[in-house]
Amino acid sequence: MDIRNILLVSPMYKELQVLIEKEDPGKSIRFIPEEKLTQADLSWADALVSFNLKADYDYSSVKWVHSLGAGVDRFLFKKEWNDEILLTRTICSFGQRIAEYCLSYILKDLQFHDTFHEQQQQKKWEQRTPKLIGNQKVLVYGTGEIGQMIAKVFSELGVDVYGVSLSGKEKEYYTEVLKLDSHYSRLNEMNYVINTLPLTERTEKLFDSSIFSRLTEAGFINVGRGASVDEEALLQALTDNQVSFAVLDVFAQEPLPENNPLWSHPRVQITPHISAVTTANEGAACFLETLKNIDENKPLTNRVDTIKGY
Repeated sequence: MDIRNILLVSPMYKELQVLIEKEDPGKSIRFIPEEKLTQADLSWADALVSFNLKADYDYSSVKWVHSLGAGVDRFLFKKEWNDEILLTRTICSFGQRIAEYCLSYILKDLQFHDTFHEQQQQKKWEQRTPKLIGNQKVLVYGTGEIGQMIAKVFSELGVDVYGVSLSGKEKEYYTEVLKLDSHYSRLNEMNYVINTLPLTERTEKLFDSSIFSRLTEAGFINVGRGASVDEEALLQALTDNQVSFAVLDVFAQEPLPENNPLWSHPRVQITPHISAVTTANEGAACFLETLKNIDENKPLTNRVDTIKGY
């Protein structure tokens, strides 16, 4: 594949420009913010490097699209994709970042941080024994790179980590991997549920009452995609105590609208899509490595299966 002209569109285009030009990849590259993007730029480019374009553009003239994030639903979800266009994604420290993010909220729950904070405000001395993380069962939806890192981090702390995937194929660090179509019978055993799945037609609103109603006071963490969750079903599950708390980092609409009831729910913790942020250094490094592999016709470990959507 002959790549000569590259268009990089990102809010952090200036930082990326400094890092990429320092390495001198020998290409003609335009670094621009999204608001300056035009169709003429795309017509000029052989390749597009971006993260989350907010408008629809015609990519038909490019040979390669590289996502600065791990997810590619912005390019694929409910869209027609030309199979002749190569699609790759960024692989970096996402798994470690997300594992630590999830671990922090689970430890917060097990150590009764909120309870003791409330007692402090009331100047109330009342002891309560924290729970051990090694006695917990965690169910992770998605057993890819991110899910496997979560399983590794948690299993090393003695947690029984279960996975859910389309195939149900066994993987390292998991006590058991269940098929998406037949995992429901184990849901009531789980203390925590973590979603890392990409957004596809199969996973859109996957987390609805059919899943939430089978939980028993479980914590729910979503670091996958917001559109995978039926928000009304989640709110009802919180009311019914099937879900004890929810930590939500991703939403179907971002930023989350001010009138969304999730903002004010006492057992919902909201973060602004920060569980796995692509840093400029990591984004530049993965892009340059992918470009080098393309130029040298080497295998691409970050190539996206556009049929599967990930």
